Amino acid sequence: MRMKYLLSLVIVASAAQAAPQGKLVVYTSQAPEIAQQTIDAFKAAHPEIQVEWSRNGTSQLMNVLRTEMMAGEVKADVLLVADTINLGVLKKEGKLQAYPDAPVQGINARFYDRDKTWFGTKMIATVIAYNTKNAKPVDSWMALTQSENRGQVAVPSPLYSGAALNHLHTLINVKGLGWDFYQKLAANDIAPEGGNGPALKAVASGLAKYGIIADADVIRAKQKGSPVDLSYPKEGVSFITEPVAILASARNVPAAKVFVDFLISEKGQQLVAQQGNMPIDDRVAPPKGFPPLNQITLLPLDADKAVANDEQVRAKFSQIFGG
Repeated sequence: MRMKYLLSLVIVASAAQAAPQGKLVVYTSQAPEIAQQTIDAFKAAHPEIQVEWSRNGTSQLMNVLRTEMMAGEVKADVLLVADTINLGVLKKEGKLQAYPDAPVQGINARFYDRDKTWFGTKMIATVIAYNTKNAKPVDSWMALTQSENRGQVAVPSPLYSGAALNHLHTLINVKGLGWDFYQKLAANDIAPEGGNGPALKAVASGLAKYGIIADADVIRAKQKGSPVDLSYPKEGVSFITEPVAILASARNVPAAKVFVDFLISEKGQQLVAQQGNMPIDDRVAPPKGFPPLNQITLLPLDADKAVANDEQVRAKFSQIFGG
């Protein structure tokens, strides 16, 4: 009896010793209020882990990360960013570490890396937003290039926004759109800049009639009374999964794994729905205002091709828009 008691104490002590704790550093491109909610929910579930987080546009975060890598002083343990392209580049360079035991049972394999170096946390489509007071809904991306919309389309820059970068890599490979779409935007006095937030504000204020914006942002703004609505173009939409990844240089891998576990757990996916985003776990219902997923044409993205061609694609984009 005494031996069993001692053994149980050893097991409990070992479990306590193995429990993740200490400081976790997260770099994220989530909107500030969403990031705060995400971190607060994680800390409530794991008060033993102290979280430091920093947010910026995905491209800006990558610049910070590159600078830290060059200095040999990478601070982040975990990245939670908009798109898979930037993470794909880091994976190719060996800067991410695999998490083969991640609990992905409730998630479709299309939403995480086959080598399990990154894991999608939600599904966000890029759509056409419009101001309901001075614009009508349109059903085609090319409608934004028409002369009556000259200078009236707010477009996030793929040099700043991960979602916009994903959108660029997707649309340039769609028949009937391609680079021609972006060249016609430039000819129509459209100047991409910033991220989704400023673009949405431009549409909501009436400074722009239309915007190329994430659907969740538009739906949340509409529900709060903003004069905006959205359409899913007939050609289809690009989408991101806001993936999370553990850096190869992570100082606190146990805590990083727990963070990943939380985001893709049923509880984490319920938080995604509460925040007004489409969860990727089939067990969790999408929030009010989203159309059924089977009614949306999702455009495919060849992630490997995007990673291989990213430098050239960015350069051509800059050339078109004079950046």
